[in-house]
Amino acid sequence: MDARAYLDRIGYSGPLEPTLSNLTAIHRAHLLSVPFENLDIPQRPIVLDLGRLYDKIVLRRRGGFCYECNGLFAWLLRALGFSLEMLSARVVGNDGRLGPEFDHMLLLVDLGQPYIADVGFGNSFLEPLRLVEDEEQPSAGAEYRFHCSGPRWELQRKENEAWKLLHDFTLEQHQLGQYCEMCLFHQTSPESPFTRGRMCSLATQTGRVTLSDLRLIVTENGRREERQLASEEEWRRELEQRFGVVL
Repeated sequence: MDARAYLDRIGYSGPLEPTLSNLTAIHRAHLLSVPFENLDIPQRPIVLDLGRLYDKIVLRRRGGFCYECNGLFAWLLRALGFSLEMLSARVVGNDGRLGPEFDHMLLLVDLGQPYIADVGFGNSFLEPLRLVEDEEQPSAGAEYRFHCSGPRWELQRKENEAWKLLHDFTLEQHQLGQYCEMCLFHQTSPESPFTRGRMCSLATQTGRVTLSDLRLIVTENGRREERQLASEEEWRRELEQRFGVVL
């Protein structure tokens, strides 16, 4: 695999040394270029093989969900000399309950101090967050913090002056293959949010743009606009023009 081609895919041409400033710039470039999407479900299986993920995201200029985006991003960072580990997170569902282990993948990057990187969670932080307890950290117009409860860490986001739990995780290290069972679950189970409709979402410099089935949702500087698309043809046109995705 070619790290330079990956960096070209995300529009990054800056310095590559394993520093916090470079990690921040590469992380942000990834989120502004590679959409969070589930469009392969149920058309074709998603297999956690680095070669296949590289072909999809870099060569075919697609996006993916957490295992794909963070799995390949981990390869890129290691190729550039960063030290990191894959972590397992349990995501809070719409019912307020935490999911199972390996529900989500996130990355712990060691830069002398620990940082959490995540390019596969949809609407979330644009820059890596320092893993420190109860310190408010701004990103993408929101405030985040980590709270430690026993062996588990919680990622929280401030909403309406209250802290909302997004997911929790431990610092136990994992390998890509350990996420395969949950990757299959999220492709096949009616309980998975990824089998309930098509979705493609991308961060922008001023907000986010999302296609949720035939709904187009655009947020700019905190202002949200939503409209219903008229046809599949319009959906494919928006998919190509706004996300660079051609199916």
